[in-house]
Amino acid sequence: MKISLSQNMGMVDRVARVCIAIVLVIFGTFLVTGAIGIFLVVLSIPLFLSAIVGYCPAYVPFGISTKRQQTCC
Repeated sequence: MKISLSQNMGMVDRVARVCIAIVLVIFGTFLVTGAIGIFLVVLSIPLFLSAIVGYCPAYVPFGISTKRQQTCC
């Protein structure tokens, strides 16, 4: 089985994930306390990292890619 780590996320998808991660961190640090707050902050980490890298491993089994295909010439 070949695993390709090429980008499979488009810009809109990446920006949305960063925004959601920021909201989760704000909720987890300032608005919610205890274990739920920690959970929200931890949940934001993979969202932020996948947005930075541009690769979502959950998309691979389903063959999903939100990245636009470049047209030649």
